[in-house]
Amino acid sequence: MTHKIAILGASGYTGAELVRLIATHPSMTIAALSADRKAGMDMADVFPHLRHLPLPTLVKIDQIDFTEIDLCFCALPHKTSQEVISKLPKTLKIVDLSADFRLRDPEAYAKWYGNEHSAKDIQPEAIYGLTEFYRDDIAKARLVAGTGCNAATGQFALRPLIAAGLIDLDEIIMDLICGVSGAGRSLKENLLHAELSEGSNGYAVGGTHRHLGEFDQEFSAVAGREVKIQFTPHLAPMNRGILATCYVKGDADTMHKALVKAYSAEPFVEVLPFGQTPSTHHVRGSNFVHIGVTADRIEGRAIVIAALDNLTKGSSGQALQNANLMLGLDETLGLMLAPVFP
Repeated sequence: MTHKIAILGASGYTGAELVRLIATHPSMTIAALSADRKAGMDMADVFPHLRHLPLPTLVKIDQIDFTEIDLCFCALPHKTSQEVISKLPKTLKIVDLSADFRLRDPEAYAKWYGNEHSAKDIQPEAIYGLTEFYRDDIAKARLVAGTGCNAATGQFALRPLIAAGLIDLDEIIMDLICGVSGAGRSLKENLLHAELSEGSNGYAVGGTHRHLGEFDQEFSAVAGREVKIQFTPHLAPMNRGILATCYVKGDADTMHKALVKAYSAEPFVEVLPFGQTPSTHHVRGSNFVHIGVTADRIEGRAIVIAALDNLTKGSSGQALQNANLMLGLDETLGLMLAPVFP
């Protein structure tokens, strides 16, 4: 059986990444693509790297007949996604790549995103889309909320360690570098080549980054008590990739063994040999996560580093992995492509 797929917001980076992945999926076909300003254009004109694919023309959302669609990906900005999803058929399976349904508490959403939640009636049915930890719920879900790419990276590094009680919950520091595509495709002065290249900078310093809402929610739920981490993201002059470096208290060797055990059956998570650390180079363009653990020179401290591609495993690849589960398919379909190197 071939499932008909719609992608809303197909003119953005995550939309294009979804098209790239689904193009070779054996059980999905792209039946509809939407865009706002670029409605009426061919995808080949918006993303020339996709010109070889026979894709539908970009249209406005209200031009799509959703009765013909089996599953819809919403690659729309936050706030817009809530408004759009509220109007879609209540039986339609949806994977939302925005932030609009990630936070279970609407008040937490208002705090971190600066506007009131406009779809509180739908929020309770949304399942948090970190596949490896919510797999069974995702398979039964109608609406899945994709994680933030930074939040996903940090959780892959630390969730099993928090669950096993192996680290000091009051002494977690995370430094993270991320590629510029994580900021989206809209024109921004600070993302111009002359402004960004040959340098790096921290941003949202001091605990203001929106993905902290996800860390607070998820780590606290796992620990059974409030957990707040110190977190500083840094913008790096690279197109793709996230590298999260976590400084924690505990025994490094025990942590490594716990991560190996936690991810032993996971097709997309690779725990490196003890002492080895990952690189964004080695996961680029793929749905894989690489995790490394090393002991610090200070006894009783360890460094855990995780790398993934923000557009693939951090967003569109994760979304496709979840969609596979929602449609009763093997979750690896369309996602086993090797990383692109160099």
